[in-house]
Amino acid sequence: VQLQASGGGLVQAGGSLRLSCAASGRSFNRYAMGWFRQAPGKEREFVAAVTWSGSTTYYVDSVKGRFTISRDNAKNTVYLQMNSLKPEDTAVYYCAARGGGYYDTRVNEYDYWGQGTQVTVSS
Repeated sequence: VQLQASGGGLVQAGGSLRLSCAASGRSFNRYAMGWFRQAPGKEREFVAAVTWSGSTTYYVDSVKGRFTISRDNAKNTVYLQMNSLKPEDTAVYYCAARGGGYYDTRVNEYDYWGQGTQVTVSS
């Protein structure tokens, strides 16, 4: 599975962005999908994940109520809608795929990674 993330950019605090992650290869719907982020000087951290069917989602507390993860298996794409953005959301955002269909919050549980897309939120 190859993953291509896009949609990052520069936005003012309170604004919105929608990230997309397009997957190539077979059996996209067998993978749980996650979004992670990494700020300068910090470890990569879990943001959100969705199960293979899209029926279950999970978020880190700091983005609950502001971010929404979703997937379209017909388009082999997962999305991260980010609203009410804050300067502390500034990071490189990565999408990742985990075999087996169910999500996990740990970085080393994911099998494939996209290249990352920069999100910068100005105050």
